[in-house]
Amino acid sequence: MRVIQYGSCSIPSFQFQECSFSRKRAGVVEVIKSNLSNSDAKRANLSARKKDRIKLPKHDSIGGDSKSLHISEFLSHKSGVEAMLNKRALQSFESIDSNTYRCTLPQVQLLNFEVAPVLTLKVNPTSEDCTVEMLSCKFEGSDLVEQQNDHFLASMVNHITWETVGSQTFLDVDVKLNISLEIYTMPFTMLPTSAVESPGNIMMQALVDRLVPLLLQQLLQDYDNWVRQYQKSLS
Repeated sequence: MRVIQYGSCSIPSFQFQECSFSRKRAGVVEVIKSNLSNSDAKRANLSARKKDRIKLPKHDSIGGDSKSLHISEFLSHKSGVEAMLNKRALQSFESIDSNTYRCTLPQVQLLNFEVAPVLTLKVNPTSEDCTVEMLSCKFEGSDLVEQQNDHFLASMVNHITWETVGSQTFLDVDVKLNISLEIYTMPFTMLPTSAVESPGNIMMQALVDRLVPLLLQQLLQDYDNWVRQYQKSLS
């Protein structure tokens, strides 16, 4: 049995499962099928959340057209959607429909296996906010790696809003990540779930705390470049 070492804590390698989702109404995703291999199995529920706020740059409008410079216009544009999904960091990017995308991340080394995480993400931009929801998550690789998809549930929501305070506009992000792992490996099946959840939550929170500010800074840079290109096209 292999374990992941984090400080003085060890986390067992688990089998995972991809889940199926269905949109019930706007802004709500409902799990309709889980297919966990054993409904009575012990599970560890991991979660992480990160909120952040950043100032939006000020841009002078050209020709009196200020609406097209707003962050909501950018996030509704193809360039904004690709920025939200961080397309440059993906191995492949495929549009499934008008606002749903299949995103394959670069392969990573996990327990001596090459693993390529594949996410199905739905982007819903409006004039008031923008939401990215993870509809599915699985791993691609060897047969052994893909068997891990049988015992894994994950959900993620990235909600972005904006607010003007005085003369300054701020961008707010709220990222929530939840993972459910089936515990099947001895001796962890004999231990309380806290033996997995405590170090697992620490690792997940550390990852989210590190990635969210980086993604937000990149989004801000992409927005600034988009506005400057728009202004240049009008001049």
